[in-house]
Amino acid sequence: MWEGPIDQVGKCKNVSFIPTVDLLLKIYLSNMNLNMIESNVHINKLARFIIVGFLLINAACKESNKSPEESKSSSVIIDNLAISRIDSTLKSFVDSGKIAGVSALIYEKDKEVYFNAFGYADREAKKPMARNTIVQIYSMTKPITGTALMTLYEDGAFDLDDPVSKYAPEFANMKVYEGEDASGNPVLTDPKRPMTIRDLTRHTAGFGRNADIPGLGLLIKEADALNRNNTLVEMAQKMGETPLYFHPGEQWEYGPCVDVQAFMVERISGQPYGEYVRENVLDPLGMKETRYYVPEYDRGRFSAMYLQNDDGVLNQLPDEEAKSDYFNHWPLTRGGSGLTSTLDNYMRFARMMVHEGTLDSVTILKPETVKLMSTNHLADSIEKRSFLPSKGQVGFGIDFAVRLRPPVSREENNGVVGEFFWDGAASTLFWIDPVNELTAVLFVQLFPYDQIGLHKSFRDAVYGPFRADQH
Repeated sequence: MWEGPIDQVGKCKNVSFIPTVDLLLKIYLSNMNLNMIESNVHINKLARFIIVGFLLINAACKESNKSPEESKSSSVIIDNLAISRIDSTLKSFVDSGKIAGVSALIYEKDKEVYFNAFGYADREAKKPMARNTIVQIYSMTKPITGTALMTLYEDGAFDLDDPVSKYAPEFANMKVYEGEDASGNPVLTDPKRPMTIRDLTRHTAGFGRNADIPGLGLLIKEADALNRNNTLVEMAQKMGETPLYFHPGEQWEYGPCVDVQAFMVERISGQPYGEYVRENVLDPLGMKETRYYVPEYDRGRFSAMYLQNDDGVLNQLPDEEAKSDYFNHWPLTRGGSGLTSTLDNYMRFARMMVHEGTLDSVTILKPETVKLMSTNHLADSIEKRSFLPSKGQVGFGIDFAVRLRPPVSREENNGVVGEFFWDGAASTLFWIDPVNELTAVLFVQLFPYDQIGLHKSFRDAVYGPFRADQH
């Protein structure tokens, strides 16, 4: 009669307590006067005892049979131990002289669970890194541009697989660079298929970006499409006349795709891109301090920029070199770079994403659109992926890297499957972890891009050190 609880063993992964329940039942029996079993009092007690045992087993089985994602979503990531780890990690980078200053902000389950800042926004002027410090976010501009583009997608203004040339004849006669002939002239061929808007959103359009690409690099340099004195239309015209580096869809190559997205927003909406992104993304989210231009009255909060030389020495770059893009209203409003922001401003964007497109009753995107953006769009057949594999076990969605698998070693960046994220050239970072409803923003101003392991160390501090048995 006591085999009922034991029968659950085959269905329950966590069975360590089941023999204990069984043992308690046997102890109960052994200490009972068997003649008393027939009394209603003892029968009722025994029945209650059995029922409690079954309920305990059932509850434990339900909990233990949850997937890792489900189990983790109910746990807390940022506890006191994590806070201590993060503080210690960030402070150590400042104390070692690897960075001048750093700040971080984390929300979990819609609550602020971490903020701190260490070091200086301007080390030479002894100006502390603060919560309202303004920084250059570089490529963390890209997901904002992608969001602006996808608001038009939701309106039915285009399909992702539409050719770019359907809306922009500037790209109607693209050629692909195949090398040079004996006389040093470029050898060009027609693309195997048209460049699509989807290609723009996942960096498979074919654009080259490096001036050191043999032969093609010189053509890219001469076109100078991203010169800040160009308008977006002039940029598109120059890009359309420059050969592609590869056939659309055949490889992943980071480059000016998101700048072309900004142009497409402008072309399809009929509104200047800067105005469109302000009216449809930034202002509705209350991101008043996420800007292309930093006015005079706010420049006291604008962080200095630092360059680490080959000897590891940190040098401040002159403001006229590091900040000139933000002190004038230039004709080019780039989609791939160019915004400045504060921790709290950018966190509003991240929180909107973790809430599937809505924040504080303001809806920017539909949940299904956020899901589309945070889903991998790179087929396995796209094998050439530039530096993307250095980000970990990731694919790429619409302007976000998307984590597909957990790290396989302690050397890889830590993170959770389903996370989507990106970073900036001055070593800034953010990510969105839907499983744990966690968003993190890390601000620093350091060139070249994170050669010191800051991102990995920050991730390890948030999630804890890598453990093979957890992956």
